[in-house]
Amino acid sequence: MRFSIVVPVYNVADYLGTCMSSILAQKLEDDEIILVDDGSTDGKSGALCDDYAAAHPDLVRVIHQQNGGLGAARNTGIEAARGEWLLFVDSDDRIAPNTLETLARQLHHTEAKMIVFDFCYETEQGILPSEPRQSAVTGAPQSLATDPELLLDSPSACFRLWHRSLFADGTIRFPARVWYEDLCTTPKALLRAGQIVQIPDVLYFYYQRQGSIMRNANLRRNLEILDALETVRAYYEAQGALETHRAWLCVLSVDNAIQAARRVLMADPKADYLPDFVAYLQTHYPDYRSVAELRRLGRKKLLLLKLLEGRHYKAARAIFRATALLRSIKPVRNETK
Repeated sequence: MRFSIVVPVYNVADYLGTCMSSILAQKLEDDEIILVDDGSTDGKSGALCDDYAAAHPDLVRVIHQQNGGLGAARNTGIEAARGEWLLFVDSDDRIAPNTLETLARQLHHTEAKMIVFDFCYETEQGILPSEPRQSAVTGAPQSLATDPELLLDSPSACFRLWHRSLFADGTIRFPARVWYEDLCTTPKALLRAGQIVQIPDVLYFYYQRQGSIMRNANLRRNLEILDALETVRAYYEAQGALETHRAWLCVLSVDNAIQAARRVLMADPKADYLPDFVAYLQTHYPDYRSVAELRRLGRKKLLLLKLLEGRHYKAARAIFRATALLRSIKPVRNETK
């Protein structure tokens, strides 16, 4: 079997139809779709999954399980998958019409264990482009040894195709019931993959909606990003790769600490745990200010880092708000699902 498309499902009855339509519109050959109903409680989502399996018995499989969170649902899909390649699609998102065809073409001339593609954000107002990638998109095989900036690109599991061998020994899995499960997992897979290929094609549309994880009002859970960073650091150390990649892991940690601080500052500039983000850097990368690769983040982020270090939160928040405003007024492409 070629592709296993894993779709975690939890209380998304209003969105699952669009997601599944985008998958069923693909040129599906020796492929499968695995719907993992993660204990949905809306009385609709689980039944919808069963309806799709009944309508497409040779293509769609459904697994119902107790709620374990997004990571646990993906892990269930990994264990059940029969395909050589895995594609993760969140049930409130969609993929481009030519996704599988585009990826299949890539497989004919690469031995890479991961293929990374581009994505766009989708909102009620239309389509917004993703942030530019930090690493070079060459279409040729890359690795952390040659292109360490790969660590700085979006860690989302959904913006890449995974070879099943990356999960073969069970040491790489998505953590259950946590935020930042992708950050916990993708940097480990980048190390194991060896060769990675990046393509410029926009194949995924990430729908930003109220109530999604990154917009949840439980701000304190942003501290879980520090647990994710520590999990990655410990994995590299266990693999004997920490010293080789330490500088770029440091940059990854600084970048994500700034991003998490932004989410908190934008909602609660008086949060008493704001200093924890800088404290993590000072504890685990005490020399982070002298890491030359830190310049890769650019002047604005380095300024924000300095403001966070000095607890000048009002000034940092002003910069974050100005950046958000500039992004919101960028031209929007009108495209509907």
